[in-house]
Amino acid sequence: MQFLKKLPKVFNLESYLYTSTRANFSVKHHQLVTEREGRRRLEELSSRETMGLKAYTCGHLCKRFRPHLLMFFAQVGYTFLYLITEASFNRGMNPHVYITYRHVVASVVMLPIAYFAERKQRPKMTLALFVEIFILSLLGVSLTLNMYYASLRYTSPTFVASVVNTIAALAFVIAIALRLESLDLRNPRGLAKLLGTLVSLAGVMTMTLYKGPKMKNLSVTPIHIEGNTASNHENWLKGSILTVASCITWSVWYIMQAVTLKRYPAQLSLTAWMSIVGAAQSAFFTVIVEHRKAAWTIGFNVDFWSILYGGVVMSGAVVFIQLWCTEVKGPVFVTMFNPVSTILVAVIAYFVLGEKLYLGSIVGAVVVIFGLYLLLWGKEGDQPVQSKSEDQFDSSCDEQKDNIRHIAGSVETKVTPGEP
Repeated sequence: MQFLKKLPKVFNLESYLYTSTRANFSVKHHQLVTEREGRRRLEELSSRETMGLKAYTCGHLCKRFRPHLLMFFAQVGYTFLYLITEASFNRGMNPHVYITYRHVVASVVMLPIAYFAERKQRPKMTLALFVEIFILSLLGVSLTLNMYYASLRYTSPTFVASVVNTIAALAFVIAIALRLESLDLRNPRGLAKLLGTLVSLAGVMTMTLYKGPKMKNLSVTPIHIEGNTASNHENWLKGSILTVASCITWSVWYIMQAVTLKRYPAQLSLTAWMSIVGAAQSAFFTVIVEHRKAAWTIGFNVDFWSILYGGVVMSGAVVFIQLWCTEVKGPVFVTMFNPVSTILVAVIAYFVLGEKLYLGSIVGAVVVIFGLYLLLWGKEGDQPVQSKSEDQFDSSCDEQKDNIRHIAGSVETKVTPGEP
């Protein structure tokens, strides 16, 4: 009987041992699962950190070199502009009518885009600001482009593209005169600025005053532009003077852009305003100098496509790119890419179109490019212009990287190996 009385106690003891062993196993299993989950989370966070660092590096590089790529593509656009306008002018297209139509097209395209894209960030228009935009349009659209395209009728695309390289040197001289740029002749980089400016001006004088012998053309050219080019290019000196004058006003326009963007930091709206005001100014000038109604008539040919390309691509997209790069990197940075179009135009005009190439243009272009990059080497000593958005981008990426590392470190300290 006593054994029977003790039996339930033995039975209860065995149940207790079984329950205790099972609970202990569950605790160890839970610790093992927690350890595995912690390690998996740590590996996931480490992988995210690695991917985040790669994305940060790629994003930083794209952000850093975005202005360079945009300006390169802008110069490619200028290259095709030289060639398509040359073909249009050889067919009899009036350059003043072309400029008017081109900016009318740019106004129609850019106005709705600027209105909806910059409704919240566009400053209020005042009378003083409108007068500033009026002068900016006069320098960059009506006055400059009318002289520029008139010079293209008397010279050649290769010559015009080469002289445009002096804009960087001329902009530097004007900035020195207006005390917007510093010049220390005791510093090697300051001396390089002065020498680069003088060398660039010597190169453009060589192209203007010395035509030189004509280089031998290829026997067969893949593309031939129709038109009487000999009669158009007969007054080389007149075309050279117009080209240099347009480069001077163009340089002032680049410097004035940087000043206007500080008061009106809306690139799309500023592009639209310059197109509208510039079209009105050019139309007023064209009505005075051109009385033939037939000059305002264009057909569905190269004239139409040159106007469409110039309005949408050049006066719209490229001007917006230049304004954005001017705000981010400064006006001198924008002008340093002009030699790209010079090289492309010379190669296409000589090898593809069979354009006449003279020794004076080649020598002068080499001198101009050498002086330009001597000036740019001197400019490297200055503090680069950087936008606020780029600084915020870099700081936010740094904060995100630090947060990822902090989370990964906290998980690593909390997760410890389970007891054996």
